[in-house]
Amino acid sequence: MLSRASFAKHSFRTASTAARYASTKSLRETLQDVIPAKQEQLKKLKAEHGQTVVGDVKVENIIGGMRGLKAMLWEASVLDPLEGIRFHRLSIPDCQKVLPSAPGGTEIIPESMLWLLLTGQVPTPEQTRQLSQELAEKGELPVFVEKLIDSLPKTLHPMTQLGMGVAALNHDSSFQAAYEKGMKKQEYWTHTLEDCIHLIARLPALASRIYRNVYKPDAQLAPIDKNLDLVGNYANLLGYGDNHSLTEYLRLYIALHGDHEGGNASAHTAHLVGSTLSDPYLSYSAALFALAGPLHGLANQEVLRWQLAMQTEIGDNITHENIKDYLWKTLKSGQVVPGYGHGVLRNPDPRFIALQEFCQSRPELRESPIIKLVNKTFEVAPGVLKEHGKTKNPYPNVDATSGCVLYHYGLTEFKYYTVIFGVSRALGALTQLVWARALGLPLERPKSLSMDALEKLIKNP
Repeated sequence: MLSRASFAKHSFRTASTAARYASTKSLRETLQDVIPAKQEQLKKLKAEHGQTVVGDVKVENIIGGMRGLKAMLWEASVLDPLEGIRFHRLSIPDCQKVLPSAPGGTEIIPESMLWLLLTGQVPTPEQTRQLSQELAEKGELPVFVEKLIDSLPKTLHPMTQLGMGVAALNHDSSFQAAYEKGMKKQEYWTHTLEDCIHLIARLPALASRIYRNVYKPDAQLAPIDKNLDLVGNYANLLGYGDNHSLTEYLRLYIALHGDHEGGNASAHTAHLVGSTLSDPYLSYSAALFALAGPLHGLANQEVLRWQLAMQTEIGDNITHENIKDYLWKTLKSGQVVPGYGHGVLRNPDPRFIALQEFCQSRPELRESPIIKLVNKTFEVAPGVLKEHGKTKNPYPNVDATSGCVLYHYGLTEFKYYTVIFGVSRALGALTQLVWARALGLPLERPKSLSMDALEKLIKNP
C-alpha cells in the first residue's frame, strides 16, 4: 500500500504527465476528444428541446433579408449587440491575454485563433508552433493553380482571382475523393478537416501570387519558409517580410477578422454551400464571392477612399468643425458614412478598439496623418450620426481603421484589401464546416413565401 506521501507524489506525477500530454496533443487528437461531447450535447438538445420556441418571425424579417432571425447553429462565436464578439465565451481582450503570439511578437497569432475556433480550447505555445509548422509544410500551391493564376488578366479583380484559385484547389479535395469512394458519415469531419487545413495553409501563397501578378509583375516570389508562421510567410511573400510592425498588424487583423458569427454573408454562404456536402474548397470559394460585395468585404477600401477624400478637402487643418462639415456634406449628398454602423452591433466594435490600441502602441502610427484623421473622425462622427437620426448604430466598426493602417505601411492597393479579409475569414468559415460535418447538420432549406402568400398568412394566421 502506498503511503500518503508516496500517493501524493504518484498523483502529482500522473497529473503532470497528463498535463504534459494534453499540452502536446495535435489538433486532430484534440478534436477527437472534443467532438463526442458536442455530438451528445446536440442529441440532447434535439430530444429534449426540439419544440422549444426561441424567437418569432415577423414580416419585416422575411422581407428584410432574415436580419436578426435566430435560425442557424454556429459553434465558434456569438455576437452580442452591446459587448461585441465572443469566441467560445472569450472576448477580444480575453483572447489578447491568453492566446499565444508568434516568437518575438506580442499580437495574437492566427494559428492560436484557428485552434480556439476549432476546439473551444486555448492552445499551448507548443501546439501553436506545431500547427504553424504543419501549415508551412502544406503551404505550396500545386503547379496547375500557379499556371491558372498566372494566366489571368491583371485587370481581373483580385477577389475574382482568389475565388477561382480556391475553387480550382478542389482538384485535390480529400473529402471529394473519399465521398466518391464511399465513406461513413462518421468520417466526414476528418476529410473536411484535412481539406480545411490544406486550404488555410495555401491561402498565403495564392493570395500573394495574385498580388504579385496584378501589382508587382516584375517581383520574384519568395519560397515558403518552413520556420515561419502563417502570417510571417504571407508578409514575406507579399514583399513586406522585413516590416515587423506590418507583420504584427496582419497577425492581429487576420486573427480578429477570423470569425464574426455565422449570419454574415460570407460565413453563411460557406455554411449553405457546405450543407450540400460540397467540399470546403467549393464552399469557401462561394463565400469569397459573397465577401466581394460592396455591402460586405469591400467596406474597408471604401472607408479609406472616403478618409483620403476628406484629407484632400480639409488639408492640414484637421479640426472637429471641419470634420463635422465634411460628415454633413457626405450625409446630405445621400451617401452613408463608411466605417460606421453595423448590422448587429449597437456599440463601438471591439475589433475597432483593438486596432486603435495597436495604433497607439506604435509611434509611427500615432504620428500618421491618416490615423490621426481616423481618431478625430471617431471623436465627431457618432454625435453627427445621432443628430442625423437615420443610423441604428452611430459607432465605428472595424473597417473604420483597418484599411488605413495598411495604407500607412505602404500596402496602398485598395482592391487588394478584401483579399486579406478573405484570407482571415477562412478561419471561422472553414472550422465551422468541420463542425457541421461532425454534428451531422442537414441540408439548409428555409421556406420561402410570395407576397400573396404572406398577405394570406397575415389575414388567416
